Amino acid sequence: MNIKNYNKYFHLHTISGIIITVLLYIIFFAGSFSFFKTEIDNWQNNRPQQKFTAASVNYNTLLDSIDTQYGLQGRNVSLRFVDHSRIIGYNVSTSQDTLLSKAKERNFGIYDTTTKENYTYEETYSLGEFLYRLHFLAQLNGLVNIHISPFGYFVAGLVAFIYIFALITGLLVHWQKIVSNFYVFRPWEKLKTVWTDLHTALGVITFPFQLIFAITGAYFLLNYRIIGATIMALGYGGDADKFNNDVSLDRGAKEIVYQHKPIDQKIDLNYYIDQTVKRWDNPVISNVSIINYGDESMAVSISGRAENSKQLNSRGEIKYHIYTGEVEEINNPNVDPGYTYTFANLVYLLHFGSFGGYATRIVYFLVGIAGCVVIISGVLIWLVARDKKNVPEHKRKFNFWLANIYMAICLSMYPVTALTFIAVKLNPSGGQGFIYSFYFWTWLAVTVLLCFRRNIYKINRDCLLIGSIIGITIPIFNGVMTGNWIWVSWANHYTDILIIDLFWIIVPITTLYAWKLVRDKHEKKQNAEIETAAE
Repeated sequence: MNIKNYNKYFHLHTISGIIITVLLYIIFFAGSFSFFKTEIDNWQNNRPQQKFTAASVNYNTLLDSIDTQYGLQGRNVSLRFVDHSRIIGYNVSTSQDTLLSKAKERNFGIYDTTTKENYTYEETYSLGEFLYRLHFLAQLNGLVNIHISPFGYFVAGLVAFIYIFALITGLLVHWQKIVSNFYVFRPWEKLKTVWTDLHTALGVITFPFQLIFAITGAYFLLNYRIIGATIMALGYGGDADKFNNDVSLDRGAKEIVYQHKPIDQKIDLNYYIDQTVKRWDNPVISNVSIINYGDESMAVSISGRAENSKQLNSRGEIKYHIYTGEVEEINNPNVDPGYTYTFANLVYLLHFGSFGGYATRIVYFLVGIAGCVVIISGVLIWLVARDKKNVPEHKRKFNFWLANIYMAICLSMYPVTALTFIAVKLNPSGGQGFIYSFYFWTWLAVTVLLCFRRNIYKINRDCLLIGSIIGITIPIFNGVMTGNWIWVSWANHYTDILIIDLFWIIVPITTLYAWKLVRDKHEKKQNAEIETAAE
């Protein structure tokens, strides 16, 4: 590669990386925890999954409860199952029977299949949900109305798109030394060398995963809202119905129109789910919907897939038309679902790592944290390269304060997140308002305090130490509050709760060791400087 092209790629890599540093770190850090979203939810609420299956639930009890509260006539009811959880999300639409007293009321809630209790979304809003939504900046959606897309989603999608450029240009910069850099790590050298080795070695090793995250993230957040809207405007003359019909996976299904003809027939939802389970050979049920309840057009729609061990790309949907008795199987999960669904599903599986079990998600978590290290080391390399005597003093001050603020915002996420785990364990039913207030205000306070320290080494050192100390106490708080100590969770096969407790033992020990390395390295550097000055 000639020097002119090298400089172009190098500067593009540096500029694109430094612009998105903070937001990208937040996305990676929160996204890494999101691989265990359901486990975090179950841990917070002391709600182990145990041996829950969709076929083991009495759905008629849930329907009777909704009917008593709102009246089901003319409504659509949708039930959504959460992977690795015993809870069911339900959505009750407005009624097309306008004579009902509560026809205009609708509801979205959560149903606990073990306790048989209903909760609102805000009441069951958990730390897992918060971190999951933070990883695509959903909390920013209400700040600005940009019309083309929710603001937070657009910003996160734009960050992912820019990250693609940072990754590709970084690969081009290191291409000639890619083999040697893969094996190089010199922790005994000076700090700049350590950060450089971390940046290049981890960047090269995790490059395929990072590229997958960037491309699929941009696809999720920018595809429909921006690209889809452009295609609809140019190719369909703004006809949203025609566009959605053409791209819909269900374009071959019959449209179900409300007939305004009531029928006196109570639905046995348990029966239809049992029939589906037998028909599809024990599938994983994901959604159950009742359309136009109590009308001649009433239908039960059930969606699911085959187990990943049987078929990776799988999609099933079947509709039971209650009044006529017709069974309409739109897709069978045990046959090839076709290119369109296969592509969309692969994008989802690759981004979230949901094609495997705990081992896959642990690898994805480690790759996500490696991304955080690559980002931080990149900032430090950028700062050291510009902290030279030939750089004007005002620029050196600006560069230092920029890096100082970046590091304070990013590194404080570790102790703040650990502290929030304790907070939600002490107040598991605090809901959305409590988590928002506690996390963001604590994060802001810690960030400001760290900024005023004006010492990047101390920011790094203190965040590692405080985060480790807080983190190691999390399993203790869980045991005291719930009685589910590690050995109890192990004996009762509470895998989801056990894995979070083990996580907060392994990670703090690891970061405590990292703190020791950082401290020893700094002390060694200081001693060397003292010896040099004495000579």
